[in-house]
Amino acid sequence: MTTEDTYLFQLLKQQIHHTFSENYSTPEAIEDWKGETISTFQEDLFQKLKAKVSEKWFYTYIKKTPEKLPRIDILNLLSKYVGYDNWNAFKTANRQIEISSRTRSKKWLWTLLILPISFLVYSVVTAKNTFEFCFLDDIKNEAITKTVLDIKILQNNESPIYLKTDSLGCFTYKTKEDAITFVVQSPYHKTDTIVRRISSNTNQVVKLKPDDYALMLHYYTNGNVKDWKKHKQKLNTLFADNATIYQLYENNIGVEIYSKAEFIRTLTIPTKSLKRIKILDKTLKDGKIVTLKFMMK
Repeated sequence: MTTEDTYLFQLLKQQIHHTFSENYSTPEAIEDWKGETISTFQEDLFQKLKAKVSEKWFYTYIKKTPEKLPRIDILNLLSKYVGYDNWNAFKTANRQIEISSRTRSKKWLWTLLILPISFLVYSVVTAKNTFEFCFLDDIKNEAITKTVLDIKILQNNESPIYLKTDSLGCFTYKTKEDAITFVVQSPYHKTDTIVRRISSNTNQVVKLKPDDYALMLHYYTNGNVKDWKKHKQKLNTLFADNATIYQLYENNIGVEIYSKAEFIRTLTIPTKSLKRIKILDKTLKDGKIVTLKFMMK
């Protein structure tokens, strides 16, 4: 596949995941879907469009990185599933996103070359600097796209501005200031504060260090753990004895509070609901988790 085909097909996969997850509980990435989820997706596709893709096809083109695009009839089918008339309509609508992404770094150079006088006038009146950052996992050296990162931009004498990363693991912010200070937070990475001046804004990639405690908890929650007694012992070492755990509900309908023992008892009962737990926030003290917030998706 060409670079453009690879980008567009990956974007199609992400939109399939988004469309399906509006009505069904799913893992965080479409590549992680397994038997029951795939079967439910096949049925949902059939109910909406009276057509299916086989499980073999799903493993070949979705869970792996294919060498070529699927057949055009399958691309048309999946494009309709996510709200487009066909594959060509999907490409036309989303190609502009790719072009925009590839040219953003050249935006100011282009303006300076073509419209120097207009640029100078505009700079005097309403000058704005564009900051763009993309985030990589420091261990895997991969873009952080499966988890949405929370960005809190700090401003002098003003309330913070809250943003989130996009599907490519990036965010863009415009300001008349020559510097930016922001805090980046992730359920599975360590919180970091970034300070960057526009004059040194040449390296727009930020690496985040994984949070070992959050990753361990995520594994014990979602992993295929067979030895539940050992599983319970490992969980016990993660939490302080006086830890408080909060379960938040969607639409702000309430909060449920667990003690350490109650939460571990919940996590050590092998039910399908475990894979729907999403860690939202945590606090550490002396190497132990003392507070934790989670939601059941």
